[in-house]
Amino acid sequence: MLDLFQRSIFEENLALAFFLGMCTFLAVSKRVETAIGVGIALIVVQSLSVPLNYLLHAYVLSAGALAWAGLPDVDLGFLRLITFIGIVAAMVQIIEMVLDRFVPALYGALGIYLPLLAINCAIIGGSLFMVERQLDLAESAVFGVGTGIGWALAILALASIRQRLRYADVPEGLQGLGLAFIVTGLLSMGFSAFVGVRVL
Repeated sequence: MLDLFQRSIFEENLALAFFLGMCTFLAVSKRVETAIGVGIALIVVQSLSVPLNYLLHAYVLSAGALAWAGLPDVDLGFLRLITFIGIVAAMVQIIEMVLDRFVPALYGALGIYLPLLAINCAIIGGSLFMVERQLDLAESAVFGVGTGIGWALAILALASIRQRLRYADVPEGLQGLGLAFIVTGLLSMGFSAFVGVRVL
């Protein structure tokens, strides 16, 4: 479990190894405060949606999963993507309502980017990787938390660097997204240094 957790944060970082969720990743990484808010929201959504999607996949959608209901021949696997998106959208909506009620400043700062988490390919990618790798419920929970933390760590690192680069003398042609892409590539190479590193 510890190995899976470490790999999901560093080696298989959804943002820096698979480049998933780049639209939100680049758009929200201009300020550290906003990046922290989106990162925390993504951790919560990913931590809840991956295990929930596992349960849905294992007990409803996969071939033979409905044997408990007397329908052993039913295969609802073709509904996997749409149901995963539905679970993620529900999680994002709940977080949006909670933030609006209890943390209105963060809700206002996140603006349009919070609803964009509902279609963030990093979140959907986490659930699809869980199915592809045939993880069990405990592994799915660890993988969900790890991938959420990894994505949040990556966006926080990018936001910190971009905030510092505001005071740098950047050539005009690289200002804005050009430099953000270069920094993202350098971060990706830095995170790739963790490949093969094990805690125990």
